[in-house]
Amino acid sequence: MRSSFLILFLLLSTLPVIGQKKELSNQLIWASREFSPEYVYSVSSMNDGEHFSALEENKIVKYSYKNFSKPVATILDGNELTGISIDDYFFNSDETKVLIATKVTSIYRRSFTAEYYVVDLKTKKSTQLFDKGAQMLADFSPDGSKVAFVFENNIYIRNLADNSLTQVTTDGKQNAIINGSTDWVYEEEFEVTKAFHWSPNGTKIAFLKFDESAVKDFTMDYYRGGTYPEPYTFKYPKAGEDNSKLTLHVYSLADKSMRKVNYGSYEYIPRMKWTNDDNKLIYLVMNRHQSELTYAMADCSGSGDIAGKSIYTDKSDTYVEVDNNLIFLKDGNSFLRTSEKDGYKHIYLIKFTGEEKQITTGKWDVTELKGIDENSGTIYFMSAEEGAMYQSLYSIKSDGSGKKMLSTKKGHNEAEFSTGMKYYMNTYSNINQPYEISMHTADGKQVEMLKDNAALKTKLTEYDLAKTEFITVKGVDQDLNAYIIKPTNFDATKKYPVYFTIYNGPGHNTVIDQWGGSGSFYNQLLVQNGYIVISVDTRGTMYRGAEFKKSTYLQLGKLETEDMIAAAKEVGQWPYVDAARIGVMGWSYGGYMTALCMTKGADVFKMGIAVAPVTNWRWYDNIYTERFMRTPQENAAGYDDNSPINHVDKLKGKFLLIHGSGDDNVHVQNSMEMIDALVKKNKDFDMFIYTNKNHGIYGGFTRLHLYNKMLAYTLENL
Repeated sequence: MRSSFLILFLLLSTLPVIGQKKELSNQLIWASREFSPEYVYSVSSMNDGEHFSALEENKIVKYSYKNFSKPVATILDGNELTGISIDDYFFNSDETKVLIATKVTSIYRRSFTAEYYVVDLKTKKSTQLFDKGAQMLADFSPDGSKVAFVFENNIYIRNLADNSLTQVTTDGKQNAIINGSTDWVYEEEFEVTKAFHWSPNGTKIAFLKFDESAVKDFTMDYYRGGTYPEPYTFKYPKAGEDNSKLTLHVYSLADKSMRKVNYGSYEYIPRMKWTNDDNKLIYLVMNRHQSELTYAMADCSGSGDIAGKSIYTDKSDTYVEVDNNLIFLKDGNSFLRTSEKDGYKHIYLIKFTGEEKQITTGKWDVTELKGIDENSGTIYFMSAEEGAMYQSLYSIKSDGSGKKMLSTKKGHNEAEFSTGMKYYMNTYSNINQPYEISMHTADGKQVEMLKDNAALKTKLTEYDLAKTEFITVKGVDQDLNAYIIKPTNFDATKKYPVYFTIYNGPGHNTVIDQWGGSGSFYNQLLVQNGYIVISVDTRGTMYRGAEFKKSTYLQLGKLETEDMIAAAKEVGQWPYVDAARIGVMGWSYGGYMTALCMTKGADVFKMGIAVAPVTNWRWYDNIYTERFMRTPQENAAGYDDNSPINHVDKLKGKFLLIHGSGDDNVHVQNSMEMIDALVKKNKDFDMFIYTNKNHGIYGGFTRLHLYNKMLAYTLENL
């Protein structure tokens, strides 16, 4: 009798407890689609402003902005195109043809090559754009009769009427001359790959020519099973080194003439854009310190070289940021832009005569200029008015009156407007909730919920997930935004280890009220293992005004590290924190910060994991580095005093370095030099190299392997 009861008890004890929450694993997070949200992909507004297209299962599908429940039509079924898979697509101006990109192959972070096909939507006939090799940046002319593209650093034009091909430039050469696309550093730091643009009537193409000849080479070895490694050499201008020599040209299709645009002295041309006039090109020129940004105009009528003239200049004692907030108005003599000139990023109306008017004001930053409805005089923009961790949509009249918040939910909103600004698609999430994608009229009224991710939200309730909370912690001299995640069974009478996950660099905040995807689930996995996870945005981060962001000028890493040490010390005083078990992890700039925390903050941080870290700004690219530090020749102390390599003697805790050997961005050189410095000081550390992997360290099981390694290291050493 007793033995039967014991057997029954043992059987019952092995069954799942009713209501018991599931546990996370790296396998679930990084090697399954368990937590993948629904999304709306490759959305493009149609000409009528009442419909949009989306890419679904290799089909370009047409929807009404008023009703997403059922497609209006299938514009193109890619499955009916022999051997063509639609990776991306672009309509011509009257939407009778579509340009299909297939076999897309990445080059660097933003650049790629592809095979392009032009499809006549009436006949469904597809024609390969070019058959001599993969191309880049294919783009319809405004009237849709031609397509321009880049192949092997030269610009070509395909005439679709007679299929003739014109080679616009002939001097393109690998690691020497680039026409129509950008060099590595422009792509990475000015976030631009396309360096040619059709004029409004399609009579001209303006393009940049990069002469990389004087830029020094950087070579990476790839290990692919051969007897010898495969070297890959590309041009990479490091801090203080020579840039590409840059020139601006205008090609006229009618007479095939090539004209150069001249404008005094400059180092960079980070943006160019045609006005509504077929002869007026606006281009931005910048000095090497990036402290002066000039809007110049080129009048391309007439013949011979073109003289550019300045129409507006923005200056700073530190640096002026380059963005995509540039909208030309229909009056033909004014444009909208954003600037931090009053201490916060705001919208300005600029006339070609140089007159300016500030549209938005306040102690908050505009994060993005979305567009203007000139019929109603209404400007739409995103801002952080509710706080640095939030982003919301607003409208305002062009005279600065009638500002109105259109977002209805506090968190992170991102709006994409239709042609004509009548509707917008809003993507909303917060730090504890996945994406909701909804359609709205321009006044903010919701028309329809497109994707609510209800299934994912339900699935999340099955797991033991902790709530992420926003807090403030004390930095050196002011409160800093932070978030904290505590275990679901948190007991204030116990002592917990703390894991800081950080970035802290300019241009990127980690403390944002936005769904974090896989990275946030890894934080939850750490919490599940008994850690408190915290992230802090130190001085130098975004959306608290220019003074806060630019306070780190000429001394990257110094104030951020001081703030992190101060924050960790404060956290260590909390009654439920074990001050002897505080760790830190960061990637890229965050890896740099981790290395500084483990050296300058050696008495505070017990463990650090630095992934793909910069270890000396002398080895990073010049556009990014000099924007914040000027050159090493001008600011040697700023570079050296805040290089973790020069502080390795202070290291006390457990330190893990991780890098991809194929990192074209932050070269593995950074970790190798750090290793050399650590060994010279006889400091113990750990290291792992991911063969051939770039700055993102991904592909196949790579992310799973990486996060398994980081988790094991954390469990063992923190």
